[in-house]
Parts: sequence; structure tokens; C-alpha cells
Amino acid sequence: MTSDAMTPRRIRVSAAVITDAAGRLLLVRKAGTTAFMQPGGKPEAGETPAETLARELAEEIHLDVDPAALEPLGEYSAAAANEPGFEVVADVFRVDIGDQEPVRDAEIVELRWVTAATASGIEIAPLAREYFLPA
Repeated sequence: MTSDAMTPRRIRVSAAVITDAAGRLLLVRKAGTTAFMQPGGKPEAGETPAETLARELAEEIHLDVDPAALEPLGEYSAAAANEPGFEVVADVFRVDIGDQEPVRDAEIVELRWVTAATASGIEIAPLAREYFLPA
């Protein structure tokens, strides 16, 4: 195998860390998938990572956030949950949603507020499980 063949293919995304008053993390599951992951998604042409996340949050779970108000947490990488052989590279932001309630839409079929203790028994995407699942 060449070194190229061993290098994972990358998927660039923007992802949200949204927690509630109880310290639980919001995770979503997309149609046709089994893993819960942080809300977010892939950029469209010309979007900044923050603009991507604001658009995805509006489309997927009806949250209205200002890209300028998102708190950048950095870039994180992990195995892609739903695309074997791929690595997800995420620009991750902490998002304060105030009193807004997330509502499923677009390809989102389920959402859950979880902690490490309440997440046993559900499949969680590596990015969320390795870096952001609260104790």
C-alpha cells in the first residue's frame, strides 16, 4: 500500500457544541444513519465555517444563531461515523441558543440531550464521543 492509500480521505464540516442548563450535550441522528452526532454539516461554496454552522442549525433543527456570536473551540478530527474510510475534520463552535428549542427538520430524524452516563446504549459519532460528551 502506498502512503496515499493509507491516508484517510477527509470530510470538512462545521459542528456545534450546544449544552442545556443541566450540562447535557445536544446530539442529532440523520435519516438512514445509526450514529448520533453534533448538529452541523458541510460548507457550501463561499461560506465561512461559522456561516456554515448557522445555516445548518437553521435548516436541521430550527435554531436561529448569528455566525458572529459563535464561540470557536478549534479544529478537531475523528473517524467519520457514517462514511467508512473517511476522517471528519470539524470546525467546532460553542453555541448559546438561549431559550430556543431545537426542532427536528430536514434529514434529522431524532435528537437527544445526553451525558456520558445517559449515552450508554446509543451509538455516538467518534468526534462527539472523543471530545465533547460531558461526564
